[in-house]
Amino acid sequence: MAKTQPTLKESLKYYFGFDTFKGDQEAIIRNLLNKKDTFVLMPTGGGKSLCYQLPALLMEGTAIVISPLIALMKNQVDAIKHISEDDNVAHFINSSLNKASITQVKEDIKAGHTKLLYVAPESLTKTEYVEFLKSVKISFYAIDEAHCISEWGHDFRPEYRRIRPIINEIGEAPVIALTATATDKVRIDIKKNLCILDAKEFKSSFNRPNLYYEVRPKTKDVDKDITKYIKTHPGQSGIIYCLSRKKVEELAEVLKTNDIKAAAYHAGMESVVRSATQDDFIMERIDVIVATIAFGMGIDKPDVRFVIHYDIPKSLEGYYQETGRAGRDGGEGRCIAFYSRKDLQKLEKFMEGKPVAEQDIGRQLLKETANYCESSICRRRLLLHYFGEDYPNDNCQNCDNCLHPKTPIDATDELQLVLKVIQAVKENFKSEHIIDIICGNETEAISAHKHDQLPWYGKGADKPAQFWNATISQAMLEGYIQKDVDNYGLLKLKQAGKKFIKTPQPFSVVEDVSFADDGYDDNEAHSGALDQELHAMLLDLRKKLSIEYDVPPYIIFQDPSINAMTTYYPITLEELQNIPGVGAGKAKRYGQQFVDLIRRHCEANDIQRPVDMRVRTVANKSLTKISIIQSIDRGVILDDIAMAKGLDFDELLTEMESIVYSGTKLNIDYFIDEEIDEDKVEEIYEYFRSSDTDDLETAMRNLDDDISEEEVRLVRIKFISEMAN
Repeated sequence: MAKTQPTLKESLKYYFGFDTFKGDQEAIIRNLLNKKDTFVLMPTGGGKSLCYQLPALLMEGTAIVISPLIALMKNQVDAIKHISEDDNVAHFINSSLNKASITQVKEDIKAGHTKLLYVAPESLTKTEYVEFLKSVKISFYAIDEAHCISEWGHDFRPEYRRIRPIINEIGEAPVIALTATATDKVRIDIKKNLCILDAKEFKSSFNRPNLYYEVRPKTKDVDKDITKYIKTHPGQSGIIYCLSRKKVEELAEVLKTNDIKAAAYHAGMESVVRSATQDDFIMERIDVIVATIAFGMGIDKPDVRFVIHYDIPKSLEGYYQETGRAGRDGGEGRCIAFYSRKDLQKLEKFMEGKPVAEQDIGRQLLKETANYCESSICRRRLLLHYFGEDYPNDNCQNCDNCLHPKTPIDATDELQLVLKVIQAVKENFKSEHIIDIICGNETEAISAHKHDQLPWYGKGADKPAQFWNATISQAMLEGYIQKDVDNYGLLKLKQAGKKFIKTPQPFSVVEDVSFADDGYDDNEAHSGALDQELHAMLLDLRKKLSIEYDVPPYIIFQDPSINAMTTYYPITLEELQNIPGVGAGKAKRYGQQFVDLIRRHCEANDIQRPVDMRVRTVANKSLTKISIIQSIDRGVILDDIAMAKGLDFDELLTEMESIVYSGTKLNIDYFIDEEIDEDKVEEIYEYFRSSDTDDLETAMRNLDDDISEEEVRLVRIKFISEMAN
């Protein structure tokens, strides 16, 4: 009697140990088993890999899995080997293998042992592999991370464009394209480039209800904020994304200095180190990985509990993909992004020199990211809308905007104005131009198109641009307007929008979050205070003492020091010296009244002080500072000190400013007397004595033109040292 073939569910149970399929998995697998081209849009954690792994095990021949993530290849190959009795059932070919290993892989494929071959797109295009694969029975081609094909995708890779010609050369077989993130524009681009326009599509919901989304303003204290967050969630696995390798390494050092098990991970590291770091993370020898956004980690770890974006990504697709690494087991996942407009400016600067079309695409993607960050609307709703999915509720109960909602205001007339302007300019302009018309801004585009002659020009000048931006965003969510992505984001009226112009319905809007224009900068101080009541009292005390000592308030304590006091609540002179910018001298001279005030405030308001939350900074510069102090004490010329320390003169001045602002006295009269005219010294010194601020730009505007910035900085160091220390 013939042995009956196992059912699909029996095969699932046999190989993977699951009783049932998730979502569309079964339908996707059946489509592929029927040798039909397939397109799968499924969020991270939805079980994409099983959609090609199970059919590969069941079909005749070898499945070619094209993936850009070398790290993930090893993970998946190891996982497949664990579920099979044959160690040769899965292999990968990429740049990490030596010749002997590649020869062994080829022999296993020829012998018919290998059901899945993972290949990097760069490897697939090599002539030797193409020639070899021509002789192999291919069951199907799986293109993972298929969004890499599209220039509109968040991780475009030119080598992905060559996949279809290579497939044609190796030999025809069904194609399954899989991605966790793709807008309609990207989806069409993928299918067109892979020549699978007739592929059956399977689109899962992008909603990940277990993920909490939050955007925080990026301040000077961002390293401390992240450290405090991790310390309050001990033992949890997390990933932190940064834009630059330098920041990855710096932040990893800060975390390690604060007894957090963390490691850096980026493409500039040796592959052996990266591989070991990944293994340490998966095996929970470390808790946190700090990685560059540009490098796809491919971490297949289900219990990542938080994903933090130190820098905002270049697109919402990138953001969604990276946050998707959290909570893949269905448990809690917290996604926190730190946002500053300065980050956007940096990203725009990176685009300079690229082709104009690429710059236009990049700016549109950045604009979407900025809208997401600055909006007060439900973040889940915004994300899903971006991917063409409607979220039925106004409040998801699991994002910062929904848990702390702003009060909506009526904007029926304002929406009608927006819609009329879009109609008047024949739906040929982007939101920025529409807002310029409404606010009455004089721009070249406005003049060129004579839009300053429209009856609505300047009609909304009484409200800020961010209000109008929020109105347009809300109108898109409500279905009155749509953005034509194919035409650089031009705003088009939908049928409901045309109807609204004639017969308006009640419409309300929640104003966008206001982020400071200057945002965060590595060289700027953080000006935010957590405890506003205490902040006001500390400023009053500082003002009182400045009158008593006859010095400007900043001489006593600078604003960043005052702000830090509202976070850490120091109540002893020893604790006060942990505050940035407060050395022993300052603490002794001015500190007692401040700590007494803070103690009374804590007692009166029953404040739980975060005494165990002092975040240690990496002390790699402390030896340099000590050496500078000792050299100045000996009267060494400053240029020689800079040369000996490998610093340029500006960097030396920055170190010296840090020293005196922390309360240590530096006597540089021996250098100033030689280098700067006596009248200039007196003028600069007296300026700072009478000024309310020690800001350099303000000083340069108020002093004579023949005084250089370097001279001002030197005399300011002398002034702070003598007056404050």
